Amino acid sequence: MDIEIVTLSKKGGRPYNEDVFGQWSDGRFVACLVADGAGGHGGGDVAAATARASVLDGFAAAPGLDNACLRRLLEQANRDVVTRQAEGGILANMRSTLVMAALDLRDQELAWAHSGDSRAYLFRGGALEARTVDHSLVQQMVAGGILDEEGARLHPQRNLLLSALGDADGMLEIAVSERMPLAAGDALLLCSDGIWEVLGDASLRGALQTSRSPDQWIEKIDAEVKARARPGYDNYTAVAIWLG
Repeated sequence: MDIEIVTLSKKGGRPYNEDVFGQWSDGRFVACLVADGAGGHGGGDVAAATARASVLDGFAAAPGLDNACLRRLLEQANRDVVTRQAEGGILANMRSTLVMAALDLRDQELAWAHSGDSRAYLFRGGALEARTVDHSLVQQMVAGGILDEEGARLHPQRNLLLSALGDADGMLEIAVSERMPLAAGDALLLCSDGIWEVLGDASLRGALQTSRSPDQWIEKIDAEVKARARPGYDNYTAVAIWLG
């Protein structure tokens, strides 16, 4: 199965970019991720970069889609961020969301794992097939029927997370999917909240449906974020994966 990967990461209206992305492949297995750091003053980007290195190094040592193995990758990344927090200063309170997708191109399967509100989307035939569920207050409100997805995207407390890497108190939540079959023509998107909060699922799908390549999809996402975002808008990062 052929694969094309295109990336985007910009600081938006912020002084610096605390988002990172990364990928690794050995020809059969592919791992891609997006991490969104928090903590400010230089801590967030360190947390995100620490988590990226931990996950990709761990995956490279033992590539696969096993549920328990993907969970252990994020647990180890959490421990690595907590270890760096002990250095103190700007690192003491740093955190990072993370979403990763692991693909087996030979067996044509996908699994993903995440903590926080960076998201993974799977589109098939131009329609949304599956999406991660955020670890956030507003997502709990959606689950309880208090808000719909659009209301959650615009809610003033939408950035209140219930989980992120850098948790030393045993409260870390990690969600890992079951294996999902891949088909030629599938499109995956991993992104930070700086993208999905601004655009929403419908706009991401619409941009895909009018794109002929992953480059064009990413260009449209970039242009729409810039057009719709408010002053001081968040960093935004995406990894677009097309399978054919």
